[in-house]
Amino acid sequence: MEELEFIYLKSLSKQFPTIAAASTEIINLQAIMSLPKGTEHFLTDIHGEYEQFNHVLKNGSGSVKRKIDEEFGNTLSSRDKRSLATLIYYPKEKLELVIQEEDNQENLEDWFKITLHRLVQITKRVASKYTRSKVRKALPSDFFYVIEELITEKEEVQDKEAYYNEIIHTIIRTGRAPDFIIALCNLVQRLVIDHLHIVGDIYDRGKGPHIIMDTLSRYHSVDIQWGNHDVVWMGAASGQTCCIANVLRVSARYGNLDILEEGYGINLIPLATFAMNAYADTDCSIFAIKYDEGYDKKDLDLDMRMHKAITVIQMKLEGQLIKAHPEFGMDDRLLMDRIDFEKKTVCIGGVEYPMRDMELPTVDPADPYRLSAEEEQVVERLRHAFVHCEKLQRHVRFLFSKGSLYKIHNSNLLYHGCVPMDEEGNFLRVNVYGKEYSGKALYDILEHYARKGYYSQDEEEAAKGRDILWYIWTGPNSPVFGKDKMATFERYFVEDKITHAEKKNSYYRLMDREDVLNRILEEFGLDTATAHIINGHVPVELKKGETPIKCGGKLLIIDGGFSKAYQGKTGIAGYTLVGNSHGLTLVAHEPFESTEAAIRKESDIFSDSIIVETAPNRIRVADTDIGTELRESIRHLELLLASYRDGTITERD
Repeated sequence: MEELEFIYLKSLSKQFPTIAAASTEIINLQAIMSLPKGTEHFLTDIHGEYEQFNHVLKNGSGSVKRKIDEEFGNTLSSRDKRSLATLIYYPKEKLELVIQEEDNQENLEDWFKITLHRLVQITKRVASKYTRSKVRKALPSDFFYVIEELITEKEEVQDKEAYYNEIIHTIIRTGRAPDFIIALCNLVQRLVIDHLHIVGDIYDRGKGPHIIMDTLSRYHSVDIQWGNHDVVWMGAASGQTCCIANVLRVSARYGNLDILEEGYGINLIPLATFAMNAYADTDCSIFAIKYDEGYDKKDLDLDMRMHKAITVIQMKLEGQLIKAHPEFGMDDRLLMDRIDFEKKTVCIGGVEYPMRDMELPTVDPADPYRLSAEEEQVVERLRHAFVHCEKLQRHVRFLFSKGSLYKIHNSNLLYHGCVPMDEEGNFLRVNVYGKEYSGKALYDILEHYARKGYYSQDEEEAAKGRDILWYIWTGPNSPVFGKDKMATFERYFVEDKITHAEKKNSYYRLMDREDVLNRILEEFGLDTATAHIINGHVPVELKKGETPIKCGGKLLIIDGGFSKAYQGKTGIAGYTLVGNSHGLTLVAHEPFESTEAAIRKESDIFSDSIIVETAPNRIRVADTDIGTELRESIRHLELLLASYRDGTITERD
């Protein structure tokens, strides 16, 4: 036995000190391997739409309804099934309505009795694919014993029905029925989905990214693949000023500055004061706010001025950064110094275009990228506010701890955006601080620097990392951006829409080619015969006949379409994916009306399920990544057993 292996087994013997203990654990792990794999839920491109995200999370993209159908079949009406599903999604709110509507105590107690029996049945079903130990860990402490009694078969009890009925009767008699119902509903939600994957873009557009982050932070099992809209917030939290300017500009553009002020407690008074002074007498019409019905119009004039002020600051900061990093290859984004202030035009690609707005009082034509003294002060105060915002820092640390640019999980490759390619389908070689990287190595080096940008104590390394976070957000060869440019300047300042075009990376044109997808899977060490790519970032335009299933199911685009800004373009509220022991199912969603409608009308999001792949045999834990880990644990335990039996390691009492 090698020395390191012996040291490891000695350490393992502390946990399993006898032959009996080690044998019992081997039996336990071997049994777990035969269980059905847990259900995985894949969501992406949430874009701050908290209510729709929350509903899809609660219903598991139809997983809860499927369990209700499996359990009750035709024994319950469609209406009763719908009511039960709504109760499971929103137990507290639905209970309040039921208690208000029931005309007497006797009717209410009957409702409690029927509902508790149904919830116990559905809880048994969703718990059946897990070990008793795992279910116990999920049980709420207040009702641990009672729930375990109700969902566990008691072979020694002769009259089981009377036994269970008495438990339920006592729950009602002691006034604990409402709390017990809420506990069971939350447990069903907890058990129906074993693991959640967020394939990028939690932030921007909608009003609730901070609420979504709080929800994810409490979720029992989750991983995140960073999207470009996540990375720009991560960069802002690290103190990268271009990222801060972008976060503020996008928030202002969509009427969401409240997210920063009220959601995160970031003080925007310095920016507001500067904007009202510097842009007091200027035309801000091209900086209109794309607000929804909840926007307070009294803030419109100020928000437009803040929008203009931060956009100009962003153009200046980004120009400075591009000049400092010629290796980023973004000189074509240096447009402020191509403005002819006399002609009121800008030269883009050798063509002169009229400027829509020339009222730029803080821009020095001789040095257009230089911040004014007032702008420098605003930027520094904003940087300080972002870096010292406790809630934002907590959320971003969560993104770093649970997140990455890509993930390989159960033969699926998950990423947001694309693997940068040339027109022939070869991996692009990208210059990152003087060295070229492509394919998987490009992802790895960008993530390496991103983490340095947030965590490194070496200021030079941290600065390089912070700048890479901005590059990942907007760089032409960034995997999560996937376009040749972000035409922010053109969309604001140039009328001609030909300048607004952002050319997608060749990846998007090649995603139906099997040889290209196989090349990607091989690059990441996956079996091309069985693996899938699960991809976020680009809305699927169903109206144009596009499909989320590419290359016979080898690649799945699951842009969640949660953002209302995209739904008119796509004709759908996006896709999610469910992977369970039977295979993969793509779920198409219609727009979500509201949480209130879901509770009062019992209206769910209509979901059209598309079976992507059906497993020939039910997928077991043994077939998953966890199964691989369990086999390795069993191997070590068997070595420990052998060591006990040949006397190499001594058993302990």
